[in-house]
Amino acid sequence: MERPDVSVVVPVFDEAASLGELTEGVRTSCQGATLSFELLLVDDGSKDGSWEIITRLAAEDPRIVGIRLRRNFGKSAALSTGFHASRGEFVVTMDADLQDDPAEIPGLIEVLRDGNDLVSGWKKRRRDPLSKTIPSRFFNFVTRVLSGIPLHDFNCGLKAYKSDVVKDVRLYGELHRYIPLLARNEGFTKIAEKEVLHHPRKYGRTKFGLERYLRGFLDLLTVQFLTRFASRPMHFFGSLGSLAFLGGFAVSLYLSIDKLVYGNPIGDRPLLLFGAILLLLGAQMFLTGLIGEIIIRERMENPSTYAVAERTDTAARV
Repeated sequence: MERPDVSVVVPVFDEAASLGELTEGVRTSCQGATLSFELLLVDDGSKDGSWEIITRLAAEDPRIVGIRLRRNFGKSAALSTGFHASRGEFVVTMDADLQDDPAEIPGLIEVLRDGNDLVSGWKKRRRDPLSKTIPSRFFNFVTRVLSGIPLHDFNCGLKAYKSDVVKDVRLYGELHRYIPLLARNEGFTKIAEKEVLHHPRKYGRTKFGLERYLRGFLDLLTVQFLTRFASRPMHFFGSLGSLAFLGGFAVSLYLSIDKLVYGNPIGDRPLLLFGAILLLLGAQMFLTGLIGEIIIRERMENPSTYAVAERTDTAARV
């Protein structure tokens, strides 16, 4: 098959009511801009009949490909699966709830054609309640400061990438929020932002609560570690271990002098226990860094894959 201009990857989890309208919106947007396309609908363990609708839509239009995961793995897994299946020169991601507007696709592609590696949507005027917008702004501010990437909306599902970007970025857990950071770590430094429309949710209800922000901050720490120290864990664990060991050594030296020179008892002093803990902690962290270096040296890189139950096209059936 001829390579399409754009692959639109949409994770789907219990969004049966919106799929028909979403599909028509993507078709209208791409055809209006003379973009050849494929639409990859990745069913992430839906239980509301979404897969049956995806199967019907794929039968009606060969440009639509349905991929069903065996269970709910999460948004990162669905995106990763769609990325590996995509064939387009460009890849656009968007949510299935119709809050992202398919009409934005041509504009995002134009930003990529200007020489950027990826472009992130910015929902400057969000159609969500304050209970979501205020925590989101704080989350994005912290992420912007810690990552050094000047994006206003890391959580926006509407993004566009050159195909090389999504093929090189490895997703798991809930790291989909930080694809720009992961992409930059792979050398894709031309990151742009475009203001996009955001609509109120028409069907169903949100799948995310406030707990996603706590998980998001933990994931941010994970990404910061992975992007800075994943290939050199000894620099992280070794540095902390050395500080702890030196602190324990200094405490032990002080107590030894106090005992041997001044004759003061030290057996019942909390400082002795504190020094011993620092020495042990330092040694353990140093060994952790060493083990990490050994693992990195021996490991073999394999692409992240998830259990696909079936597809509507003939490219793969599991």
